[in-house]
Amino acid sequence: MIGVSIGKGDRAPDFDLPDQDGTPLRLSELLREGPVVLFFYPAALSTGCTAEACNFRDLAAEFRAAGVQRVGISKDPVAKQKQFADKHGFDYPLLSDPGQTTIEAYGVKRKIALGPLSTKRLTFVIGTDQRILEVIHSELDMNQHAGRALEVASGA
Repeated sequence: MIGVSIGKGDRAPDFDLPDQDGTPLRLSELLREGPVVLFFYPAALSTGCTAEACNFRDLAAEFRAAGVQRVGISKDPVAKQKQFADKHGFDYPLLSDPGQTTIEAYGVKRKIALGPLSTKRLTFVIGTDQRILEVIHSELDMNQHAGRALEVASGA
């Protein structure tokens, strides 16, 4: 599956990462509140990642109505995540993984970085049992991620 080490039906690796405010978040704790859509993006404030993250923001009401949480992860430091979130008014956490531990655990680290883009653009829909319901991969269609994730998670 597109070089991803984990896939549909697998248990999602837990993590403990700081959000844009420096508050640590754990996947296992987030899942107590409902399914999680976890999207990995290459670089905060880049054109493609901004389009993708804004699409997740723009579907906020639909995700809330479905009881689904959105969480973004990149290797950017907390300060850059904060700048990204504040600039675009994101109402969901952006997690910082500069050591790329979680990025590697999910199999989204590129073997060969494309310039500064060392993370693949993948989205994982995770059920409350911590099982992966779907993996969405599209490097070029940034709007595919949020729409497809919402469709899958709404049926979770």
